[in-house]
Parts: sequence; structure tokens; C-alpha cells
Amino acid sequence: MDKNVKELLKEIVGPENFSDSLIDLIAYAKDASEFRRRPDAAVWPVSTDHVSAVMKLASQEKFAVVARGAGTSLAGLAVPERGGLIMDMGRMDKIIEINIEDRLVVVQPGVVYADLDGKLSPHGFFFPPDPASGAVCTLGGNVATNAGGIKGAKYGTTKDYVLALEVVLADGGVMRTGSRCMKTSSGYDMTKLFVGSEGTLGIITEITLKINPKPPLISTAMAMFDDLEDAGRAISQIMHSGILPCALEIVDQQSLKAINQNTTLNLPEVEAILVAETDGYTREETEYQIDKVVEIFRLNRASMVRRAKSRQEAEALWTARKTAYGVMARINNNLFVEDLAVPMSKVPEMLRAISDLAKKHNLIIPTVGHAGDGNLHPVISFDGTKPDEVHRVEEASAELFEKVIQLGGTLTGEHGIGLAKARFIGMEHDAKSMEYMRGIKRLFDPNNILNPGKMALEAV
Repeated sequence: MDKNVKELLKEIVGPENFSDSLIDLIAYAKDASEFRRRPDAAVWPVSTDHVSAVMKLASQEKFAVVARGAGTSLAGLAVPERGGLIMDMGRMDKIIEINIEDRLVVVQPGVVYADLDGKLSPHGFFFPPDPASGAVCTLGGNVATNAGGIKGAKYGTTKDYVLALEVVLADGGVMRTGSRCMKTSSGYDMTKLFVGSEGTLGIITEITLKINPKPPLISTAMAMFDDLEDAGRAISQIMHSGILPCALEIVDQQSLKAINQNTTLNLPEVEAILVAETDGYTREETEYQIDKVVEIFRLNRASMVRRAKSRQEAEALWTARKTAYGVMARINNNLFVEDLAVPMSKVPEMLRAISDLAKKHNLIIPTVGHAGDGNLHPVISFDGTKPDEVHRVEEASAELFEKVIQLGGTLTGEHGIGLAKARFIGMEHDAKSMEYMRGIKRLFDPNNILNPGKMALEAV
């Protein structure tokens, strides 16, 4: 990046909101994924005007701009693949409006998910998508990736709650989309176009979100299964039983082994553990639902079923699921946390396929996931300093996603495509779909300066 351009950036955002120091550039060279590429500079805009002026300069000088939230992406979305400028949105962190009467909030993109939750809780409301990184991830990143979480089976993902956006486009122009209404059929849905677009079409500077009343009561149960097919049948039967759990999570045998090797939990190394949670407004309501779940667990030959009698017991039942990722990070030097989704009836077959791939390629691939919506997270553990092992990981990843598409699944349920899955996107989307996606990218970003290199959107 030219020195004169850096001076112009300082003039736009102020010297206190600009950096090209080595320590900052190294920090911004990666996100939570295994990808790395150092940017040329970083800015911290504090207003839409800042973002607009930076994008006008970027459009004129043709340098890349990568918007970044908390950097929790596991797919390389916030890695500046082509260098250029990191635009850290963390200082645009105001909750502009909480409107309980209209059931909405208006926020800037740097607001942390947990901070919004804390502000809504006294009102008895919540923003239902519940990412695992909720304590640190930002709402701008949630929108850009269409983030989900453990409550997706009942409450959906971020796209189900975004009512309106303010977006700065590649040329610095500002677009407002959507409305403050709970429903609209007015024109093309430009709001949804930006949700999940990974910063490739524009930079989100304001978000209007729908919020929900928060059920005050929950009930929790856990079941252990010696046979994966039994667990799979239980998942399927629960999800079409008339009961809609707010969470239904799975932990596979490889994950349980990893947990036991790295903790003192001493869990039974069964083929699968399922953890279910129901919510409601009366104890009778939540107990009725969890009773039905427990009945289905037992009908499908669960070797052990436990029900929580208190919040403390519920937390204990969640321990295996919530400790899984931290434990997996200890297994080896590198992790690819994959993210796929298949029809719920295909979850057992997908889990078997993952296990077979691990054996075939001599890899450790523990898997956890949101069984209630078919979203699984195989975690490929490997040593990136060993070329042969890296090659086996690449082969296993390709075969993994071939199987996903064969089962009618999708490459990503909530993490996005980014860099991690760009080479596989043609498996899921046919040539005509890719042609139109690339056409949309060219329309919004003719100079390819917005997060270039992601989602395989460059013309081929």
C-alpha cells in the first residue's frame, strides 16, 4: 500500500484509528481458522461516514478491504487473502435502540452478542441465535456469516431475525434495506442478500434485529447410546414428534475419548451422547416436552438417561458438549473445525462416514453438532508441520464434502464458505448458480476490492 494512501487513511479516520505497526498487522493476519495473510494496514472506523470515505478511497486506489469483527471465523472469512486494509468494526459498538413495543433493536456492527443479551435480559427478551462464540463475537460478523448455534432447531439462524440494514457499498455509497416491520413483501429482499455474504458485497454499519420474548423455564436431559443408529433414530423421532426442543446436541465417541484423555470427567465412551433442552413459560409445559424426549430416548435403546433436577445439574449434563472444542484444541498442533449440514435422517450415515474417513486417512476426527437441525462439526486434528499429514487432511476434506453433497447436504450450516470451502463450492452450486452469484459480485463490487478471494466469486 502506497505511503500517500496511508496518510489519506489517517486523515479520514484520525491517526488514533489507523495502524500499520507490525504487531497489529501480525494480529490481523489470521482469525480463528488456520489461514494466515498479513494486511498492509488497519483502520477502526467509528461512524458510517468513516466507512464511506474509506471505501471511496479504496475504490479510487483499488486496494482490498476486509471488514472484521471479533475474528472468530473458523473458515478464514476475516483473513486478508489479497493483503490490503483490515477494517475493524469493533469501535462501532453502540446499541442505538431497544424497542420492546415493536420487538426490535437497532445496533452497530461492533456490538458483542453477549452484551446485547445482557441488555435484553431485564426486559425478558433475547436475540435467539446463540453462537458458541457468543461471549466475544460481534453482531456484524453474525450477520455477515448468517451465524447459528445450539438453538437453531427451534429458533433458526441470524437471517430469520434481520429486519433492516445500513450498508456501505464498494464505491462508498450508502444503502438502506428492509424495514422495521415484522413482515414485508416490498420489492426484492436486499436485506437477505447481504446476510451471509461474508463482506463481499458491502460493509454493514447498522443492523435492525427482531427480538423474541425469552421463555423463563428450561428442562434438560441427556442420553447415552451404544449404537449410533439408535441415536439417529431418536433424533429423527424427536424432531417429528410434535416436540420442538430448543437444543438437541450430539457428541460422538471420538469426542468422548478426547474428553477423557484431556479431562477428569471419565465419561462412558459410548457411540453417542445426546443432550436435549426444552423451554417454555410453565413448568408443566417444559416437563411435558422433556418427558416426551426421554420417552423417545428410551424407546430407542438408550443405555442411560439422565434428567436434570436443577440448573446446576443441567450445567453438569452440558459439560461434555461445552468442553468438546477446548479439549480438541489440545489433541494436536492444528485444527480444521468443519461445518456441514445434512437432512436429519442422514445424521447417523454422515457420522459413520466421518468415522470411516478418519480410519481410511489415519486421522483423528472427533465430531459434535446440532443434531436437531442436522448441523455437524467434524474437527480434523493434524500437525501442519508434516506435509504427508496435511495431504491426508486435504484428501479427507474433499471426500467428506463429496459425501455431504451425495446425502443432499450443504457445505456449511453456519460458519460460511470463506477460504476453507471455496474450492468445494462448485460441488453444491451448479454452473448457472455460480454464474449469477459472480454476476451479483461484479455488480456490487466491479473492482473486486471487498474481501476478495472468498467464496470462489472471481470469474473463471
